[in-house]
Amino acid sequence: MEASRSPQVLELLREGGDAFQTTRLEAVLGWARSYSMFLYPFVTACCGMEFMSLAGPRYDLDRFGCALPRFSPRQSDLLMVVGTITQRQAPILKRVYDQMAEPKWVMAFGSCTCSGGPYDNYATVQGIDHIVAVDVYVPGCPPRPEAVLDGLLKLQARVRAEKVASDGRHRENGTSG
Repeated sequence: MEASRSPQVLELLREGGDAFQTTRLEAVLGWARSYSMFLYPFVTACCGMEFMSLAGPRYDLDRFGCALPRFSPRQSDLLMVVGTITQRQAPILKRVYDQMAEPKWVMAFGSCTCSGGPYDNYATVQGIDHIVAVDVYVPGCPPRPEAVLDGLLKLQARVRAEKVASDGRHRENGTSG
């Protein structure tokens, strides 16, 4: 058994045979939450084509812990709003957001979602932050998959650093923006 171990491992065992590594439980939970996001895609417009390319083999959303989309907001914690949101869709988006369990995060995907895009009229919501709290904005028309992955990495870093209260809520108690 000793022969199968590397020299570095044997040296560590000789120095401190009962050595162990410690960390804070919050850090482990933050890491686990950041790599186990269940996303709910709220796809309404042309950015949906770019969203679909994220799950393909070239960009592989699975390696970031967002493998399979959930088709019930009650089973998801990451709401990806993709495309133009009209005034008629706004109450539906709010209902979907309210049905999600805490803690939950929102990614605004595309210029239309972030700020209304080229549609400056009465029928289009000028940014979904008027409806729900947004954690990450990914602008672009449509945004490149690399930009979306960068936004996802920034969201994961934020989730790892976030402290969640014992009741699981994070927006209402002021520990998250």
